[in-house]
Amino acid sequence: MVELTWLGHASWSLQIGEHRIVIDPFLSENPSAKQSPGEIDADFVLLTHGHFDHVADAAEIANRSNALLVANYEIATWFAEKHDVKNTLGMNLGGWAELPFGRVKMTLAHHSSQLPDGSYGGNPGGFLIECERRLYFAGDTALFSDMQFIAPEKIDCAVLPIGDLFTMGPSDSVQAAKWLAPKCVVPAHYNTWPPIEQDAQVWADSIRQAGFEALVPEVGEAVSI
Repeated sequence: MVELTWLGHASWSLQIGEHRIVIDPFLSENPSAKQSPGEIDADFVLLTHGHFDHVADAAEIANRSNALLVANYEIATWFAEKHDVKNTLGMNLGGWAELPFGRVKMTLAHHSSQLPDGSYGGNPGGFLIECERRLYFAGDTALFSDMQFIAPEKIDCAVLPIGDLFTMGPSDSVQAAKWLAPKCVVPAHYNTWPPIEQDAQVWADSIRQAGFEALVPEVGEAVSI
């Protein structure tokens, strides 16, 4: 069983067996977060792209926990050089990495990527995680038709942004679900600030009408996948 916890905004923690994975940690300046970076332990930190609201607390968590930071090559290098993160793994779109809990593929995302100091953040991406379940974290992205080719087999859970303005919105995420055909869909990147406020229950109804299970966890709530 895999346990998925929403940390607020686009930040997630995963418990896969004995392994703890944190994705896009943004807590200390996140108005929706209920935990501080000091309360989060991780064996792995996965970063989809370089924007502040996805990487702000990555160095603190990685350094304190001695976690492996996994990101595109430019971001991994930046954290090693600028924040003295000792354990990094740089990869790029389309590549797989074998890790103790399973394997991770960096997938395409249509977005931008700039690190907090203005440095080039490389290609934005998402992650396909294969362990005892198959999980897809889209990251910040627009809708794109190649989503239907993300996974050759059934995705157990797809985490999709619904906030609109900076990413795809609710209606596009329903189309994304149709192309991805996951067993369940979870929303992300919404209700952090007024410009990305959404009614997640209305969105969930649309997902269910399209024939998929929708899970809408509260911040800090763990759900089993």
